[in-house]
Amino acid sequence: MTSRNRSLPASQGLNSPSPRRRTVVKAAAATAVLAGPLAAALPARASGQAPAFLHGVASGDPLPDGILLWTRITPTPDATPGSGVGPDTVVSWVVATDKALTQVVSKGSTTATAASDHTVKADIRGLQPATDYWFRFSSGGTDSPVARTRTAPAATADVSGLRFGVVTCANWEAGYFSSYRHLAARGDLDAWLHLGDYIYEYKSGEYAARGKVIRQHAPTNEIITLADYRTRHGKYKTDADLQALHLKAPVIAIWDDHEFADNAWSGGAVNHTEGAEGTWTARKAAAKQAYFEWMPVRPAIEGTTYRRLRFGKLADLSLLDLRSFRSQQVSGTSGSVDDASRTITGRAQLDWLKAGLKSSDTKWRLVGNSVMIAPFVIGSLTADLLKPLAQLLDLPQGGIGVNTDQWDGYTHDRRELLDHLTSNNIGNTVFLTGDIHMSWANDVPVDAGTYPLSESAATEFVITSVTSDNLDDIVKVPEGVVSAVAAPLIEAANRHVHWVDTDRHGFGVLDITTDRAQMDYYVLSDRTDQNATAKWERSYRTRTGTQKIERTYDPV
Repeated sequence: MTSRNRSLPASQGLNSPSPRRRTVVKAAAATAVLAGPLAAALPARASGQAPAFLHGVASGDPLPDGILLWTRITPTPDATPGSGVGPDTVVSWVVATDKALTQVVSKGSTTATAASDHTVKADIRGLQPATDYWFRFSSGGTDSPVARTRTAPAATADVSGLRFGVVTCANWEAGYFSSYRHLAARGDLDAWLHLGDYIYEYKSGEYAARGKVIRQHAPTNEIITLADYRTRHGKYKTDADLQALHLKAPVIAIWDDHEFADNAWSGGAVNHTEGAEGTWTARKAAAKQAYFEWMPVRPAIEGTTYRRLRFGKLADLSLLDLRSFRSQQVSGTSGSVDDASRTITGRAQLDWLKAGLKSSDTKWRLVGNSVMIAPFVIGSLTADLLKPLAQLLDLPQGGIGVNTDQWDGYTHDRRELLDHLTSNNIGNTVFLTGDIHMSWANDVPVDAGTYPLSESAATEFVITSVTSDNLDDIVKVPEGVVSAVAAPLIEAANRHVHWVDTDRHGFGVLDITTDRAQMDYYVLSDRTDQNATAKWERSYRTRTGTQKIERTYDPV
């Protein structure tokens, strides 16, 4: 893909003041034959009609002077995602300081080709910091919807506040993405964070809503090939609520395992069978290629998602990739979670994270973290709750209190990181976490066994899933029943855990000021209802200089 971006002089507009989850699936790959089913799922267009923007538009990775724009053009009816067909098509864009697009500050064009699945990216620079912009794509006489985006504050700016939506774990077949719709309706977000599992790789029916498929994804087989991953990303991008949120604010995204396969690690995955499903090297490369084609994310170090964004002097955000470099998870009595040779980050990424945290001169150090870093032990749960909780948290189901897919399975890396925070007096570090389909508000203790007599090195807000099954769904009991029983036992056994909600689906809103970082937790009325309502459930905050969580009753 070639592109040319032309920023206009200031006189022309730069004068503005935005399951089991763990089931191993064996499925044959489907490729071009999937074009028909996906085409049937997309809005109908007459043969020969002009190019169409069927998958919405989006922006991401805001910088003080720039933003990454994204869209996908469907040049002909047969050029469906993953099809590998369709003519080269010129797509242009325009960026302005007003929604009517009269105060143009940047415009350009690129050629979308089948080689990139007809996806388009434009990395716009020369913009003003902390400024709302609007943009639109056009092709062949067809215009996309107009979308809002926002640049980050200048690096040296005194910023009074920031507000981010926070989501994770959106399983298409398990329900509707109402969380995205409710975040889009707010209209007050600087950006929104997606902490992983933007898509799921399973075959149809393998992982749904308590076993029931609410809406069928495409392709129906487990995704393995590049065509598969492209098709699945394309299906997700047809969701109206997801499109609405992408229209309202830039996204900052990292991947977790399901953008590849369940419990992915550097050399494989639980949900990958070497040979029968090709090589892991080829599958991982296909998943990464499709991800960067379909997401408004700049490929970072070594083509991964670990990178750092800054928001004035108020906060910087270190975004982690905890799948590309990690060692294989231990299982049962195989391997040791304390083995110093095992890693969740890889040496280079851990050194990068430590150096960035130490050198940071912002008030807050945020870490986009796909799996929980706070330690967890089971406690005295009854057998009927122990087994499904162990399943959801990737624990050996014999009851050993080790969360092997998360930082609990890589204690040497965690100890090194937390020791680094305490020995260098690095405060105001907040981990923002997804993955486990439950809401948590945690201190991150240096020594969980002696906490709270020992110190906390950081705090952590864990966000529940948009739709993916959580604990009550696995047990198949009414919502709230499991939390009423399990939460007090979990909190009693883990004194750094201030709150856990095992049962609900929803989203978070992170609000940051110089005095505190606060997470408001929202829950959905019913993930299987396309018109689900949302309500505020709880709020927790950490005050500057404390490294501890406290409850607040004042949502933002």
